[in-house]
Formats: sequence, C-alpha cells, structure tokens
Amino acid sequence: MNKIITISRQFGSGGREIGRKLAEALGIPFYDNEIISRAAKESGFSEAAFEKAESKATNSLLYSIAMGMNVYGTQDVGYTQLSLDDRIYLAQSDVIRKVADEGPCVIVGRCADYVLKDRKNVINIFIWASLPFRVQRAIDIENVSPEKAEDSVLRMDKRRANYYSYHANDKWGKVYNYNLSIQSDFAGIDKTVEVIKLFVEHQDD
Repeated sequence: MNKIITISRQFGSGGREIGRKLAEALGIPFYDNEIISRAAKESGFSEAAFEKAESKATNSLLYSIAMGMNVYGTQDVGYTQLSLDDRIYLAQSDVIRKVADEGPCVIVGRCADYVLKDRKNVINIFIWASLPFRVQRAIDIENVSPEKAEDSVLRMDKRRANYYSYHANDKWGKVYNYNLSIQSDFAGIDKTVEVIKLFVEHQDD
C-alpha cells in the first residue's frame, strides 16, 4: 500500500483513536502530536508556540485579525512579514509533506488534507458522530466536567473550523473535500476502523 491517509474529525468523535488503530492495523506510522514535536525541533519554535497557535482559533474574525490578516483576506506574502502563527503553520506543513514523502502513514488533523491536496496517493477521511456521543467521550476520555462538556465540544469544533477556514480558505467538514465521511458512533470505534481499512485497501485494487 502506498497511501497517505489524512483524518479530520469532530471533537469527541474518536478520530484520534480511530487513526491510531487504523495505522496499527495497516502497519504504517501514525502522526498526531508527533507533527508538532518534529516541526518544533526542525523550526526552532517551541512546542508550546504550536499549541498556542492552534488554540487561538475560536472566533474566525478575531483569529484572522490575530494572524495579521484583514477581513478581505489579503496578507503580505514575504516570509519575514508573516505573523508568527503563519510561520508556525508553514513549519508544520513542511513536516507534513516530509512525512508523506517518507511513505504511507496516517496523519490526524492540522489541515493535512489541504497541505497534501495536490498529491494523488492521499485518501482524506472525515470522522463525525452524534453530539451526545461526543459529549460523553469528552467526559470519559478528555476528563471534561459534565457541566461544561457540551460547550467544550462545540467550542473545539468551532476552533477547528476556523483554523481550517483561515489556512485552507475552505469550509471544514465540507463533503467534497473528503473521500470518505463516516459516523463513528453508528457501529462503534473498532468497526469504523475496519470499514476505513477496507476502503483504503480497496483503492489499491
């Protein structure tokens, strides 16, 4: 198999767990926070700087302003004139392209589907689930308090949508950006992994 699999996911849908289990089932590397660690090492930025950049994207307008961009979407093109967060995104994107060059792998989040959009051997997956399922996982897996769980889930989705909208100039979760969209609570995490594995393996037929 010579496929790069990117996974975008709603918060609490189990996308990270699905990605890790899928990589194990296919016998290929899995990248999530490893992207940040490697990008930090290669760029000289701290890991905290990468995490902070991602955490900003809650309000799309404020995020654009914070990133040095006006509401009409124009920005300076010189690298030295880019905001710190833009340079962090470019460093992260460079690592995503490098790990894709190294061979088959599973990459979770970080606009990987957009970064690798011109490559022919990429399969883009979107994982979603019902809100009650995601709220319960936020409580059980992420240790979010029950009182704040639903708000936390929706806020994280908004953050991911705004981050994607800014960097990819497109709508996060839009169906035609993905080769497969699957509801993880329909059959459960492990069955979802099996379905994606079959889908990926079929592409080599």
